[in-house]
Amino acid sequence: MNRREFIYGGSVVAAGMTARSYARVAGANDRVGLGVIGLGRRGTIVGTAFLKDPRVEIRATCDVYDLHRENFSQALRLSLPASSTVDAYEDLLGRKDVDAVLISTPDHLHVTVATAALEAHKHVYLEKPTVHHWSERKALADAAQKANVVLQCGMQQRSGAHYLRAKQELFEKGKLGDVLFARAVWHNFPWQARDIKPEPKPAGLDWQRFLGPAPEVPYELIRYSSWRYFPAYGNGLLADILTHWVDVAQWMMDDASPRSAAALGGIYRLHDGRENPDTVSAILQYEHWNLNFESSVMSIRNKTPSVFFEGTLGTLDLARDGYTFTPNSGGAQRVDSTENLEQAHTGNFLDAVVRGAPINASLKAGIEASLPVQMALRSYWGHKVISQAELT
Repeated sequence: MNRREFIYGGSVVAAGMTARSYARVAGANDRVGLGVIGLGRRGTIVGTAFLKDPRVEIRATCDVYDLHRENFSQALRLSLPASSTVDAYEDLLGRKDVDAVLISTPDHLHVTVATAALEAHKHVYLEKPTVHHWSERKALADAAQKANVVLQCGMQQRSGAHYLRAKQELFEKGKLGDVLFARAVWHNFPWQARDIKPEPKPAGLDWQRFLGPAPEVPYELIRYSSWRYFPAYGNGLLADILTHWVDVAQWMMDDASPRSAAALGGIYRLHDGRENPDTVSAILQYEHWNLNFESSVMSIRNKTPSVFFEGTLGTLDLARDGYTFTPNSGGAQRVDSTENLEQAHTGNFLDAVVRGAPINASLKAGIEASLPVQMALRSYWGHKVISQAELT
């Protein structure tokens, strides 16, 4: 059994791909034409990873702010004509030389833009979280099924070789025994703590396009430059961080059906205009195990963010730089990794586009990772324990 055969999650999108679907993209000597929609921090990081692969060429970019378009082109050393750097994603999606798109917009625009991209029959690499609101999932799934293209969700751990190794060698072989707890921790995000003074809207920023489906409100710099502060545009730590770690836990445990969620936290230190908490804890209860999550924007020492599994036969500390398995009997076993997960994940996406290989992070996996996040969010804002039935 090879790597991709093992991780393939049975996505209806990947399963529907045909030879005609990816033959239209590229011949043996052609490059995949990529459009990037959303040119901020994540767009720059993932776009850079794509350019490390010789099979891809960025042919168009899109952002609602002209300065972001300029900065992105400079950072990635692109020389695109003015007609290829646009503020309207519809213009980018209408280009015949764009075969695939990276969607790295603020979270509230993910489904709006992804659905339009699928309807334009573009292959889609969609940053996490897959959905901003739980109610969006059906429209996205329906569009993906009709489009018959590749859709990869941006949960890059799914393409990590050492994650696969842990799955195969430890979980599949029962070396942890009965796992009762998964402890997921990740702190310290100084770039999300900002002192933002009011400024007029720049002439080159399209505020209406930024708002998209969000409620109509007057322009405020803090809402644009720190959109993660506000649940209208992003769901904060529970979406940014829990999505990654709960996906790892559910994948390893073969269990994506949380029964209940309880989340507590608040704005404990950063009284800077944010509405989302700067510190949060959540417990997700599954049938036979709990996931305990904690995260803070604050500078709590957290050298290696990880998911720590506690089983009756041993423990596993699983992080992006490797893992440590400590059996109850015997010494600790360390596996290190220097793999670039962004490049591994974008590479898997291109494998799927160019030659029809299975994707590692299917839409199914993306929606499953969104379920516990949405339950935790409902618990946090509703101040009560939430069952899966109450959400669905």
